Amino acid sequence: MKKIILPLVTVALLAACSDSNTEALPVAPQTGDTLSSSVDAGVPASSSSVEVAPASSADALPASSAEAIPASSAGAVVPPTSQFTYVVPTLTELDPNRAYTFYGAELTGLDQFKYGRFEARMKMAAISGSVSSMFLYYDNSWEKENQPWNEIDIEVLGKAPSSWQSNIITREGDPSISKNTSSESKPLHDFGFDATQDFHLFAIVWTPEYVSWEVDSVEIRRDTLGMSRGSHADADQVAFLTENQSLRFNLWASKSVAWTGKWNNGIGLPVEQQIDYVRVYAYDPATKGFTLSWQDDFDGEDVDPQHWARGDWEMERVMLRSNNVIVENGVCRLILDYEAN
Repeated sequence: MKKIILPLVTVALLAACSDSNTEALPVAPQTGDTLSSSVDAGVPASSSSVEVAPASSADALPASSAEAIPASSAGAVVPPTSQFTYVVPTLTELDPNRAYTFYGAELTGLDQFKYGRFEARMKMAAISGSVSSMFLYYDNSWEKENQPWNEIDIEVLGKAPSSWQSNIITREGDPSISKNTSSESKPLHDFGFDATQDFHLFAIVWTPEYVSWEVDSVEIRRDTLGMSRGSHADADQVAFLTENQSLRFNLWASKSVAWTGKWNNGIGLPVEQQIDYVRVYAYDPATKGFTLSWQDDFDGEDVDPQHWARGDWEMERVMLRSNNVIVENGVCRLILDYEAN
């Protein structure tokens, strides 16, 4: 187990999902209560001894409307001296005589949650056109029709690695409704740093009364009961988040230039998102606090099959590929790469 000292960085501002009608599956700055700046990452997976107080309130950002939907082996840009072994050459130009296939990655959570606190210490990835994410997702959302949509997002978009987007996506389970209700943060939240250069602690907090987003233990946005967006049954998005959701992370490339930036035919690949650890806390309605349920430090040779699977479906410009999720040297690596055929 590793012991990690987490700095408390006063960050303010942004995470989430796509622009109008973008298909992508699947996350008022004010500082809230913070966790300890010295965090022991070696907590036993089944421990319930860690308590986290609820964060303080913050005004939410204005809503906007958008739609998103859910749902290798070449590797990562790393120098020869890197601790990692999975390496492919950087794609600097396309060979006109070859066809290229692009691959992304998803770490798909198997556990089902209704409320909780979800933390991940991550180094994000960005290349123009890409999406690097952490999100909660009701697994049947993509079916639409009579199925409701429930999703909470944190996303770093390739066009802007020094900012991020927060989002709640909902949809009433009514076949006559084609568009989701989205509340993606606009403008994007500003990190104040490049999220692809170092590890930072990201958190989504979901309770019956509010949803909040944090970076380095600082609350950046909070949506509360009673905030109304749209005219359907899901207009009060916090109230409408009633389905069990799974915790997921993915890295892929979007077709929406306005949302993620122009896709330069894969030039600059590969890139990777790295997850140092994940912590999941249960919500206690009596105290309105959180108790650690389990933690994954990715210290083994593969993902823990008790908690994780790998995505293997199409995500717009890429196919999610199982081989693009790698556990190596205490880090889970999600890789966006290519093959020349």
